[in-house]
Amino acid sequence: MNLDLTALADEHLTAARSAPHGRSAHLVLHDGVLRQTVIALIAGTALDEHNAPPAASLQVLRGRVRLTAPEWEAELAAGTLRMIPKERHGLAAVDDSVVLLTAVND
Repeated sequence: MNLDLTALADEHLTAARSAPHGRSAHLVLHDGVLRQTVIALIAGTALDEHNAPPAASLQVLRGRVRLTAPEWEAELAAGTLRMIPKERHGLAAVDDSVVLLTAVND
């Protein structure tokens, strides 16, 4: 299966712009414990603080996001790949943004 991440980013950013909560997400790959999800967020919207999966990474495809935890935060720009912390965390869009979340669940 080949996926066009550019087309998916365009599609979900368009959907997020017309969505009531300013976001759109789609599970693009699910293979056993591995999941990859494209998430589009309009500037100013956020995913509230939530528990972390056992292993995960976040790749910013478009825009800028802020990854937050109780004791710290990091701003990530397009092209950045970062491991998700093992602690509770949230994600906020600084600009209209699209990310690829890769998670491994037990």
